[in-house]
Amino acid sequence: MAFAFTPTNKKKLDTLLKRYPTQQAVLLPALRLVEEQENEITEDAMRVVAERLELPPATVLGVFTFYTHYRRPGTGTYLVQICATLPCALCGARRIEDAITEALGIRPGETTKDGTFTFKKVECLGSCDTAPVVQINDEYHEGLTPDSIRKILKGLRKR
Repeated sequence: MAFAFTPTNKKKLDTLLKRYPTQQAVLLPALRLVEEQENEITEDAMRVVAERLELPPATVLGVFTFYTHYRRPGTGTYLVQICATLPCALCGARRIEDAITEALGIRPGETTKDGTFTFKKVECLGSCDTAPVVQINDEYHEGLTPDSIRKILKGLRKR
């Protein structure tokens, strides 16, 4: 089935287009609207966004692939992103990565067979002072230990 914005999201997009100085400036929030509506961003949805914003499809794809936080097709219910930059590394991110791998049975770049968790290594999550940091969907978990991340993941499995 082809992607189309819901009537509510069409109105939201129209409001955004009035608020921003250029149509290209609306690209990130437009992709977020797609994600909120569909729980992922497909190639078809990117084509619709490109058409609506009068942008080349390659521009939309380039932005989408640059930002790791957008949900791709096949992303699990919970997107677990671990910061892989130096501050987190120095504060024990590798131990957190190992604990996640052990708890979920997957490595970065993989999704659990049941589709519940997708695990990714990402660049800076912007919370260096509370390293090591993991973002799960839109929620940050900071100052982690292997035990604390295991507890968080176990809680999510129970939902």
